[in-house]
Amino acid sequence: MDLKAYFAEKSGMGVLATADDQGRVDAAVYSRPHILEEDTLAFIMPDRLTHSNLQSNPHAAYLFREDASGYEGIRLFLTRIREEANSDLLQTLRRGPHAGEPGDKEDPRYLVVFQVDRILPLIGASPGT
Repeated sequence: MDLKAYFAEKSGMGVLATADDQGRVDAAVYSRPHILEEDTLAFIMPDRLTHSNLQSNPHAAYLFREDASGYEGIRLFLTRIREEANSDLLQTLRRGPHAGEPGDKEDPRYLVVFQVDRILPLIGASPGT
């Protein structure tokens, strides 16, 4: 699946789910990911629960529900491969009203890069898929 084209064409809402090393789960609303390469994407995040969980458990899942009737969308199964704090790349990827502004030193932002391990539809798919 061409994720860059998918996220350029679709609007909707996303949820990034993580768990700590004890298996305690968190879910947070996140915007569309930044697609870096074919199977590599990134999210910009502050140092809160999601970021903290990824320090001890690199696995995450991103659920994206399209703005459409019914339940159209995808689920991405991810593994964290690296991160950067307030980097130049992070600044170039920022969207919204603060795009291009330098990061706040009091509240650093992290560009967390993931490998896409598996893509499934929002609804369905067998356990072995």
